[in-house]
Amino acid sequence: MTQKDILAKVDHTLLAQTATWEEIRQICNDGMRYETASVCIPPSYVEQAKNYVGDRLKICTVIGFPNGYNTTAVKEFETKDALKKGADEIDMVINLGWVKDGRFDLVEKEIRTLKDACGGNVLKVIIETCLLTEEEKVKMCEVVTNSGADFIKTSTGKEFPGASLEAAWVMLKCIREYYEQTGRMVGFKPAGGIRTTDEAVAYYCLVREILGEKWLTNEYFRIGASSLANNLLSSIIGTETRFF
Repeated sequence: MTQKDILAKVDHTLLAQTATWEEIRQICNDGMRYETASVCIPPSYVEQAKNYVGDRLKICTVIGFPNGYNTTAVKEFETKDALKKGADEIDMVINLGWVKDGRFDLVEKEIRTLKDACGGNVLKVIIETCLLTEEEKVKMCEVVTNSGADFIKTSTGKEFPGASLEAAWVMLKCIREYYEQTGRMVGFKPAGGIRTTDEAVAYYCLVREILGEKWLTNEYFRIGASSLANNLLSSIIGTETRFF
């Protein structure tokens, strides 16, 4: 695996509150040049970015971000608006208050509503694992896989510590069990705090160990990253390094 192989699975992300168009344009340029899986950007820049990149790069945006407590109607509108403006993929944040209230039925209903809005476009569901108990992580994995969503994602990157290998292990086991029961492959996206190549490779290896080789494409495995992508791009300017 090379640094470019890792970048092919990265959603190159810029979701800072102060993000400018020039900064968004730069990560779009990086994404096109180094063939990242997508760029993940604020909804307000989707139309401008899509007009800029055309079909050369997938545009991902976030819905209900970062706290997730927008109403379902607002999230549905945000989703439809983003898709209309050219978004290819949607990363939504669940309502964590509903999780803490044990209203998993409402969480699943909301995810289904947004998946219906997405149609054939990819929907990734952020469950913010660092705020969940072990039981809640397992239950949310069941909810997301049953809802028809395309990916389950660990974190917004706005809560500490973000992604962890321990949470990833729980999620991947649930994805495998669901696949064994239904035959449907659900993708996995760790995000939040993944900064080094070694960390990215650790998630890659965990996915390979639990889910197998067929998950190791950007159709089913992504990494949400800003610092990681920047570090990889800086390294690629020099010589390419192989990790295994």
